[in-house]
Amino acid sequence: MRTALLLAILTAVLSGQTTPVMKYGVRVQPGPMDTVLLKDYAPESSVVVPVTRVDKARFPVIDVHAHTSQSQVRTAADVDAWVRTMDQVGVETTIVFTGATGPEFDRQAELFSRYPKRFQLWCSLDTTDLEASDYPQRAVRELERCYSKGARGVGEITDKGTGIQRASLPRAKRMHFDDARLAPVWEKCAELKLPVNVHIADHPSCWRPLGIHQERTPDFQHFNQYGKDVLSYEELLATRGRLLAKHPRTTFIACHFGNQGNDLTALAAVLDRYPNLYVDVSARDYEIGRTPRAAVKFLTRYANRALFGTDMERDAAMYRDWWRLLETPDEYIPGRIWWRYYGLELPGPVLESLYRGNARRILNWKPL
Repeated sequence: MRTALLLAILTAVLSGQTTPVMKYGVRVQPGPMDTVLLKDYAPESSVVVPVTRVDKARFPVIDVHAHTSQSQVRTAADVDAWVRTMDQVGVETTIVFTGATGPEFDRQAELFSRYPKRFQLWCSLDTTDLEASDYPQRAVRELERCYSKGARGVGEITDKGTGIQRASLPRAKRMHFDDARLAPVWEKCAELKLPVNVHIADHPSCWRPLGIHQERTPDFQHFNQYGKDVLSYEELLATRGRLLAKHPRTTFIACHFGNQGNDLTALAAVLDRYPNLYVDVSARDYEIGRTPRAAVKFLTRYANRALFGTDMERDAAMYRDWWRLLETPDEYIPGRIWWRYYGLELPGPVLESLYRGNARRILNWKPL
């Protein structure tokens, strides 16, 4: 048998055919599937498992991570529609990142003013004319002005390696979170009790080469940072550590599980070291859903440090997918970016803290 196989391989090689590929004892053979692109591959599973529909969250929810730009909210009718969706799925309040300062923040504050108990607006930072000597004072003044107009937090502020300006500036001119120019801003946030939502780094796969070993699907390749003139993943996390150490009175919320949802042990060490740091779970369903046992342990241990957020527009089905993931024991749940998820079935006290309790405790609810 072995001799016959060797002769077949030798004959194939001599005739110009490629050597057969064996995977787990099966010889790989050509066929119609060879023309299917990875980005189009959407297999239909034959696994038969329970499917639990959760129309409304078990507890009232505060979504601490939503954007007006993502959801295309421009008119009063858009806001009304958002409220209807919230009512359908059990979201009592949404924290809205306006991404704005100045007149644009004022416009959005007015737009949402009819629903003071359903929305809380957060402002951005003034990042104009950074090299001017008065920049820190101007940034603080605008922060105070936005606060007077209703801002009750700052964020989402992002640095994926090029600085928080989101512009391609020379390294020497980039402003990262631990920059001395921002120190007065972070201290003013502490004084006004304004939490700051920070997006520091990104999913670690972004710093890995694109190709056959890239973890995330081609849908996310435009986020890739490999080979670019940016800070490394590790360097960015180091800026976060310095930020937290320098401003222990300021409350920081690291969105997307601090971009360490892939390594909950490392994230736990950060939370243990910095009591002023919290995390939101937004857009990391694919992290907790593929490691459910580790996620349950983490969310139980840090039940007072994690907040619920979505960062995925304002669709009712999206919210219900979250409820199913967090509340049920369902298995092999279709995921939105390739992996299947497994329900966490979080205990009631942990779920309530995640959904609402921590947000009620640490956010600024002072009325305008």
